[in-house]
Amino acid sequence: MKNAKNNSRREWFKKGALAAGALALTPMDIWGKAVEEASVKKQKFIFDAGYGGLNEFTPPKFPDLSTVKARLLWNENPYGPSPKASIAFQKAVYEGNHYSWNSLGNLVDKISKKEGVSPQQIMMGPGSSDLLEKTAMVYFKNGGNVVCGDPCYMSLVHVAKASGGDWKPVKLTKDFQHDLEAMEAAIDKNTKLVYITNPNNPTATITDTKKLYDFCERVSEKVPIFIDEAYIELSEGGLANSMAPLVAKGKNIFVARTFSKIYGMAGLRIGYMLGNAESLKKINEITRGGMGITGPTIAAASASMEDEVFLSECKSKITYAKKFTYNLLNEKGINYLPSQTNFVLFPIPLKGDEFLEKIYEHKVVVRTFNFWDQDWCRVSMGTEEEMNYFAKAINEILV
Repeated sequence: MKNAKNNSRREWFKKGALAAGALALTPMDIWGKAVEEASVKKQKFIFDAGYGGLNEFTPPKFPDLSTVKARLLWNENPYGPSPKASIAFQKAVYEGNHYSWNSLGNLVDKISKKEGVSPQQIMMGPGSSDLLEKTAMVYFKNGGNVVCGDPCYMSLVHVAKASGGDWKPVKLTKDFQHDLEAMEAAIDKNTKLVYITNPNNPTATITDTKKLYDFCERVSEKVPIFIDEAYIELSEGGLANSMAPLVAKGKNIFVARTFSKIYGMAGLRIGYMLGNAESLKKINEITRGGMGITGPTIAAASASMEDEVFLSECKSKITYAKKFTYNLLNEKGINYLPSQTNFVLFPIPLKGDEFLEKIYEHKVVVRTFNFWDQDWCRVSMGTEEEMNYFAKAINEILV
């Protein structure tokens, strides 16, 4: 009987993973239904994503995160920041009585040389999410819509809606790439921005570089395009997959990057955005991005850019953790999505909050989502010890 049960469970995974079929409900339908059901059931976990993402930010409450054995929920780099960045940060603290405009300017110059753009084509901010949101505030203050993938990272979309705009989600293709043809068709006279997360979050998948480049080069003549590249350095091709060269060519493109992922500086808050000078000037008239970044953080970011050995080692360890996770899921017959990031997404046969309760009992924290009428677990890549804790929990929960 046990073998029959295991085979049935494995068959469920194989059939359910990538065969979700046509989207029965729109993302907003799913969101509204999820909130209603959560209210009726007194749901323990908070919904915050437009496509029905389940977040475990509140319960169960740990006294502090030091009691957690495996912190695998926020796509952090478990090995960062680099030692060079840490030393630079500490030294800069002693100059904390001064404004950091000179050091910020030096960092902008360094980024300018790396990206092949002028300093006027760079806007700094305390993380890339901050820059996404500021762009949304400016572009949607008088309404309009944003065309984006479904699912995608929702920060820009949420602020666009809060600012008076609307959003037009376009379902990803069967292989979880952006449906560029459908996105172009969705553009109308009210479209203010096309937003693409590449590699995508929460799916961890990437859209074909050449197709995306051709799309951006052509469609940006009609409407601005924002490419969120928070995870680009973690992709197999790395910066070769970036759309930054289009900014250098003068196209109406925004490209956002962060020091929160491969650089391991999520808690230090720094990122940057590339774009044409006129577009960035329009955003800077409303809010100065550089004002939110501390001097020590600027120093750490600058030092991180020079520590290529550390970054390479981090990427290798994260790749190893992904292979470990693939093997674990393969053994259980689970068709996970191949990852171009530092996290892996896979379907689960439980409701998201039920799964979270079970895995939290093992003091392992992950994220769950619900989209396309399917519940998913998103696990960030951790240290070898953390991934072993995760494997033990999964083997006991999904038997």
